[in-house]
Amino acid sequence: MTAEPMLPQAEHTTASDAVDEDARMMAAALCFARRGLGRVAPNPAVGALVIKDGVVVGRGVTGVGGRPHAETIALREAGSAAKGAALYVTLEPCSHHGRTPPCADAIIAAGISRVVSATDDPDARVAGQGHQRLRAAGIDLRTGVLSREARRLNIGHILRVTQGRPMLTLKLAETVDGFAAGPAGAPRLMLTGETANAHVHMMRTLHDAVFVGSGTALADDPLLTVRLPGLEAAKPLRIVIDPKLAMPPASHLAMTAIEHPVLVLANERASHAAEAQLVEKGVEIIRLADGDADRLDLSLVLKSLAERGLTRVFCEGGPRLAASLIADSFADEIVLLTSTVALQGQGIAALSPSDRASLADPGQFRCVEDRMLGPDRLRRYERLL
Repeated sequence: MTAEPMLPQAEHTTASDAVDEDARMMAAALCFARRGLGRVAPNPAVGALVIKDGVVVGRGVTGVGGRPHAETIALREAGSAAKGAALYVTLEPCSHHGRTPPCADAIIAAGISRVVSATDDPDARVAGQGHQRLRAAGIDLRTGVLSREARRLNIGHILRVTQGRPMLTLKLAETVDGFAAGPAGAPRLMLTGETANAHVHMMRTLHDAVFVGSGTALADDPLLTVRLPGLEAAKPLRIVIDPKLAMPPASHLAMTAIEHPVLVLANERASHAAEAQLVEKGVEIIRLADGDADRLDLSLVLKSLAERGLTRVFCEGGPRLAASLIADSFADEIVLLTSTVALQGQGIAALSPSDRASLADPGQFRCVEDRMLGPDRLRRYERLL
């Protein structure tokens, strides 16, 4: 059998070929950027790839704590190969002097000839100026490639600089018949299996903080730590909304505060004696001014967290806190874990009928993930931007 003759290679690429290649490279940069989620606050998680003759010669993701920036890491790795190369970056390069020089200037100095950027940075210190600086230097610039995906990846950064709050992922576990817990005073339900529980621990690592209300802290006495092999270094801030400072000093959260940081948000009128006991354990207390001694305004809570530099918060509170977050449009992602356990009686519903209707409304949420984790079903919803 004779071999088939090889077809001649095309000598040029069409505009649509270039567009597809840009999207492919940007998708790779976005995958790389996700490595920074939960690790880079207060900065956004950015990915950057330097491409020369179809080969990746440099790559970078925002460093732990927000520095170095992805572009400078990628350029440093590329070295002299950056001259005449293309740079794919998931967010507009910065143009202002902070602790480090502007990334836009570093790109120009490296001799990059083309930049493909996913989306503008709404931070007022950048807001189009980074792109403008690249254009002014004569760099071939294309923006808006996989913009929706890039905005979703950095929704925490975007909300922090535009609305003064972090993004919030709400996680709820329910029985197959829709209950989060049995009636008041009933033993705690162990709903999900080992695979789903491990997935929750992984989700914690993708956020800057994990938070619950005082009801969950008192009823469940949770640890809220990451307990997965190889991820011992992941220590998201643990937060409790506790207006009256009712959390006992002997709770798991307080007793582990030295190794795993804990922040409690309290009403300004809460007991100073209770505060002193918690502080002695290593718990940090922030008091918020609020007219209601029994609760805290969630908008004030989230504003306080944004002021600390948090961009991504994972809520593992109960149905009452969940209902408030959904009602106030603060739940940007909702992860619903449904077990095979059936309560078959009275209990506390995981979601109200109106909240379930909101999740099913394509004008409010869309289901972006629906799969099994062992015997348990995971559905993940994103609030429309």
